[in-house]
Amino acid sequence: MHIAIAGNIGSGKTTLTALLAKHFKWEPHFESVDDNPYLHSFYDDMMRWSFNLQIYFLNNRFRQIIKIRESGMNVIQDRTIYEDAHIFAPNLHEMNLMTTRDFDNYRSLFDLMVSFIQPPDLLIYLRATVPTLVRQIQKRGRDYEESIRLDYLKSLNERYEKWMDSYTAGKKLVVNVDTINFAEKPEDLGLIIDKINAELHGLF
Repeated sequence: MHIAIAGNIGSGKTTLTALLAKHFKWEPHFESVDDNPYLHSFYDDMMRWSFNLQIYFLNNRFRQIIKIRESGMNVIQDRTIYEDAHIFAPNLHEMNLMTTRDFDNYRSLFDLMVSFIQPPDLLIYLRATVPTLVRQIQKRGRDYEESIRLDYLKSLNERYEKWMDSYTAGKKLVVNVDTINFAEKPEDLGLIIDKINAELHGLF
């Protein structure tokens, strides 16, 4: 079984991935952040490094999905391959931070890759307003994220909402991060666990 968590920067994907992996005894697959060779450069000069970063993520996530399906294990994945193509890359293109030539090249490669994979059995979307995202980004204190612009987060949020409205590839569960604190309140985590069980096994 393949569970995936989607959400904007700072929405709590990594935290929830770890908590659910521990509870359900699922194998966690985390997003490559600390060892990403492009992130620092990207936040310093988005236009120069946007294509490189997106190709890195695309390659990394495609390899993850292949490994997940080949493993035969129950896996929970931190961020999906779809977010890069539906949210991040088009957003960079619209902001003139990725050229049309690079964007078209990226989309062509993405379309080819997704023709070889299956969507997750359940997609969990962490919905959060910009103030919540900013608060959680500041809380974790990654130096390269200090330069993230508010309009950038807002634009990403708008794209996430449009994507989730049109997502029909499989089951989905929306969690409102503004009103639920799964990181610090066990009862809030319990609510999410109950909803996941209901989606996967029909338990109410």
